[in-house]
Amino acid sequence: MNAERQTVYRWSLIWSGALVALVGAVLLGLAITRADAWARVAGTLGLSTLSWGGLLQALNALGLLSMQSALPSAVKPVGTEYVIAGAAAWLAGWVVIASGIRRAPASSEGPSPAAGATLYPRLAQYRDFYWSTLGAYGGGILLAELVLILLQTFLSSGGGSGGAGESGLAPTVAFAVSLIISSLVAFACGFVGASRARRVAMPEATIGVIYLGLPVPILLTLMEQLPDLQLSLGYRLREVTYLADMLGRPVIGYWLVFSLLVLMLVLGINSGFIAAGSGRLDLRVGFELFVARRHVGVFRPSLLLGTLAVLMFGIVPPLIVYGIIRAVEAAVERTRIRALGLKDPLAAASALNRLKLREQSPTMMMTALSVGGVGVGVMALIIVLSVMSGFEEDLQKKILGAHSHVVVSKYAGQLPEYKRLMEQIAKVPGVKGQTPSIDNPVMVLADDEVQGIVLKGIDPETVGSVLDLRQNMLPGGSLDHLEQPQKIAPRRTMFGKQPDEPEEEEAEDPIIGKSTTSASDKVLPGIILGRELAAILRVVVGDRVNVISPQGAELGPAGLIPKSRAFRVAGIFYSGMYEYDAKFAYILLAEAQKLFGTDGPSGIELKVADVDDARRISQAVSRELGGYPYRSRDWGEIHRNIFSALRLEKLVMGIILSIIIIVAAGLIVATVIMLVLEKRKEIAVLKALGVSDGGIVKIFLSEGLQIGVAGGLLGLLSGLAWCYFILKVGIKLDPSVYYIPSLPVKIEPVQTALAVVIAILVTYLASIYPALKASSVEPVEGLKAE
Repeated sequence: MNAERQTVYRWSLIWSGALVALVGAVLLGLAITRADAWARVAGTLGLSTLSWGGLLQALNALGLLSMQSALPSAVKPVGTEYVIAGAAAWLAGWVVIASGIRRAPASSEGPSPAAGATLYPRLAQYRDFYWSTLGAYGGGILLAELVLILLQTFLSSGGGSGGAGESGLAPTVAFAVSLIISSLVAFACGFVGASRARRVAMPEATIGVIYLGLPVPILLTLMEQLPDLQLSLGYRLREVTYLADMLGRPVIGYWLVFSLLVLMLVLGINSGFIAAGSGRLDLRVGFELFVARRHVGVFRPSLLLGTLAVLMFGIVPPLIVYGIIRAVEAAVERTRIRALGLKDPLAAASALNRLKLREQSPTMMMTALSVGGVGVGVMALIIVLSVMSGFEEDLQKKILGAHSHVVVSKYAGQLPEYKRLMEQIAKVPGVKGQTPSIDNPVMVLADDEVQGIVLKGIDPETVGSVLDLRQNMLPGGSLDHLEQPQKIAPRRTMFGKQPDEPEEEEAEDPIIGKSTTSASDKVLPGIILGRELAAILRVVVGDRVNVISPQGAELGPAGLIPKSRAFRVAGIFYSGMYEYDAKFAYILLAEAQKLFGTDGPSGIELKVADVDDARRISQAVSRELGGYPYRSRDWGEIHRNIFSALRLEKLVMGIILSIIIIVAAGLIVATVIMLVLEKRKEIAVLKALGVSDGGIVKIFLSEGLQIGVAGGLLGLLSGLAWCYFILKVGIKLDPSVYYIPSLPVKIEPVQTALAVVIAILVTYLASIYPALKASSVEPVEGLKAE
């Protein structure tokens, strides 16, 4: 019998019921296997274990059971008998388990001598469950989720203004504002609920989060899997899904935000208990901070400087220097004490005792290790995220230099009216440049080399306002030669006749009626190739290449044959991206229309003032053009896979590196628990003097927070120092492999500050349990051994 819960467990019934329930589960699994329905049932089984899923699935099962009974026996589903037997065994097993748990009978002894006495106030005021607290916790997390979704949609779409979207915020800015407000809502509701209950009230928090918090992220997750749900909710939640899709896996975004809101709820609950646990609102922390600072001694110069030295120079050199200094100090001090002992033994004994007291205790050593662990985690997080941000910025710069920010096109067909459209697009605020273009896949041949590429037709006059093609041109060629192909000198004459000399009039053979001029000397339209493509084809400026296109095929003796045209290399560009330098070529827009047999460009490429606001400007362009049949896509949508993969990789690396901080948090838990065990007497004295449970929690939370703040600041300084070192000195890379000469570093203030905030939050959360244990120490228990 359990003396605390007054419960009797009959283990024979419990084990028997568990065996029967297991048989039922096996029968149900066999039925699902025979019906080959695991893929369809897995989601339902998962849903039934969460939130309202169990109740909904039970009602759904009853409805299906009634429908099945109305079916003819010939169309009964496979394995029905196993389903019925398995469900019966499963329920019977749990009934047997429940029958094995009974409340212990009341004691037959009479009342104790203390019967009728006043109950201990702490127990007298205790209540098992607070419905108001449950409403605050559950309603708070649900309200925070709804505020986030509605506010994100409202701000991104421009609110209630007549021209929806015209004054809307950028998606990332709108999300940041919405997340901050919803986090404050969750924190406030947790604070109010804990203040009402005057305790943490974990049962209410658990029930509230499971039954009222989980349905929203589950609904968003199922929306990606169920077409009907996508049709009914997808349009209304397009701003939310678009932002979550920036990670490549929207589900990850949904659950990360949900976890953050739950974290803010927990922080609000803990803060509410601390502030109002004594029965009145007490937000003062001066006394508690003073006690914690004197007690744990985190901000000692020796500890901070030593930890910073370890983070900056590694663990071995500082420890060697520290060991030498400590050994010298100890030797000098003991020599002094020995000399003092020859004169005054009592004074020497007192000096030796003071020397022992100055030596670090195990708790102080663990404090130093905890600060160092947090600092290492923050430093690693800052360095890795800054390097990955540098790679992302370099990649984004190269991609957006070779591609436009926004592309306007038709759902089907070309844009022969592109000049009129460009005049309309120019009226949209935020558009800096625009150029028409046409692109199609082709084959390019040079001697025996063949390569599949994307051929783009461009307008040399306007392409510079959108793309960095002109800046990326290598010496020896020119973008202007596309409009003036006669200036392109054939390779064999580049060192003979000058390109600007007039071409001789072509001679015509009087017998065959064709030109006798060599094909290499003819004026051919120009083509711009990437550096890697030119290396693959083994051509240079002035060489002749043939382009074969399946678009606009020509009729020949054997039927339709691909169209082939000859071009001369007018220049070579280098963007720094291998995929672009090896797969892209540019020709004049008019030549592309002739080659592909089109009556206009396939799209209009735009450059916007703010790349992060490209989506809103893209929507404004679409509205300016009247919508269908025109559409506009921003760079985030066009290159979604690349950038979402980078963001997801950065997120995963951040989570993995945060494990270092979590390990340090384990040290913090051990450190604070040791402090509680060491200071039980002091805790009892403080409580006897009138310090409330919330005050004790404040003291030990302050100690954990001091460790987190010290470690976070040291990690921040060392991380920024290492980033600055990498940025200035550099870690050299092979440009032929990585296309960059050195390791890129970009220090983003938001993510750098976020690393420190994560460290402080983790240490704060790690200190909650030891602080609550310290608050439960009773004065009598703490003083009775003294």
